[in-house]
Amino acid sequence: MADSSGNISPIAEWFKGRSLLVTGASGFMGKVLVEKLLRSCPDIATIYLLMRPKRGNDVRTRLEELLNATIFDWLRKERPEALKKLVPVCGDISLNELGLSQADQKILTESVSVVFHSAATVKFDDALKVSVGMNIVGTKRIVQLCHKMVKLEALVHVSTAYSNCDRQDVSELVYPPPADPEKIIHCVDWMEDELLETITPKLIGNRPNTYTFTKALAEQVLMEQSGNLPVAIVRPSIVTAAWKEPIPGWVDNLNGPTGLLAGAGKGILRTILCYRDMVADLVPVDVAINLLISVAWHTATARPNNILVYNCTSGNLNPIRWGDIEDIGHEHIVKNPFSDVLWYPGGSFKSSRVVNNICVMVLHVIPAYVFDIFARLSGKKPIMVRVQKKLQQAAKCLEFFTTHEFKFTNDNVTRLMTHLHPLDRKIFNFNVLEIDWKPYLGQYVLGTRRFILKEDPSTFPAARSHLRKMYWVHRFSQFLTVMVVWRLIMLRSETARQLWFTILNLVFQMTKYVSRLTQME
Repeated sequence: MADSSGNISPIAEWFKGRSLLVTGASGFMGKVLVEKLLRSCPDIATIYLLMRPKRGNDVRTRLEELLNATIFDWLRKERPEALKKLVPVCGDISLNELGLSQADQKILTESVSVVFHSAATVKFDDALKVSVGMNIVGTKRIVQLCHKMVKLEALVHVSTAYSNCDRQDVSELVYPPPADPEKIIHCVDWMEDELLETITPKLIGNRPNTYTFTKALAEQVLMEQSGNLPVAIVRPSIVTAAWKEPIPGWVDNLNGPTGLLAGAGKGILRTILCYRDMVADLVPVDVAINLLISVAWHTATARPNNILVYNCTSGNLNPIRWGDIEDIGHEHIVKNPFSDVLWYPGGSFKSSRVVNNICVMVLHVIPAYVFDIFARLSGKKPIMVRVQKKLQQAAKCLEFFTTHEFKFTNDNVTRLMTHLHPLDRKIFNFNVLEIDWKPYLGQYVLGTRRFILKEDPSTFPAARSHLRKMYWVHRFSQFLTVMVVWRLIMLRSETARQLWFTILNLVFQMTKYVSRLTQME
């Protein structure tokens, strides 16, 4: 790939004629990775996608569904032949030998030069057995397959910056694991599900969930079993909507801050436990993907003597705090409102667990039950209690990350930037210093509205009109609440009663005065 001056991208040139294997291609990061490779490395030979049949659909049908994603629109229109380079391979990382047929194993082991392993369960509250099977055993099986690949030049494993969240300072190295991976695998294999669920908190120790626990053990599997394989580990922090490409603001799931924006924008999320002054370590998905591709190129061409770890984070270089997200996010949500909001967007982050719990009851639970009662009376399906339960579960999963702060070093990431050709620094830009968070969050809100809530830009006028109405409903409810509380206080206090009548008299006199001025005009 070359620029207007004829300069050729060394990274794109290196990928020329090579075949790749991608796991997790149907996930958020996987989709962006596949699109970016096809668009920016046009001479790639083949990209094999490890996919499993799902809901009765075979892998070819699933590939067609994948390519229907909006981010592939440009390729479908401008370079449709590139999509023919995608070859689905029926497999499953939770099965022995990845569930591959002998024929597919032969093709992969004889032709693949680069493996991107991003398949994992990213649900924080998944059962330990599921997390172990996907994140640990799956990684182990990928390594076993890679040992058979005669052309392998790079295995890039996608981990998480929070695999070491028991530490406040996290460097770019693999730390001693919280447990022996093989013992955990054995334990999960023989133990009854009910017993395993009971002892899970004891097994994961000071990790907040099974996800961070198993991702830490997966890194240890790579250390112990990769041998002389050319391996690199990339650890993204909180992966968020696209910054620049393939479409600014593109996102396809409600995980993390996306769910907060959607809930807040609809007016149904009004309080969460969050420390405003702490850094929210966000990384746009295209930044993470550009780093993954650059790491694969560097691993293959520089051939480091050991496994290099790359902390794909922003907090140490270009921090944004949770309070900034609250303030800027609210500004953009009001400026570009969602359609049919149930209440005027508002609320705030709470630093006290007790205060937050009270607010959850008053602002979330009680209104949800009231809403569903009216829904039943009007013959509609009651959904708000169920929605609120899901929101609270999501907020609980995020709680650890909104109440803790980490310092990640980025030496390997910044050093890699210096190895890139100037053209590649543009094409595969992972420099978080260039992110301006305020306009980025504006794009994020618009992306959530468009891609998650499926709301067309043509609905903006109606949405803004509805928001104005909800604003006055919100203000009236606040006024009514103050009046009720004040009235209750007044019943107990003579002084309060006198003050009450004084205020009413002042309001009456001011109204008369304004009326006279209006008549004089």
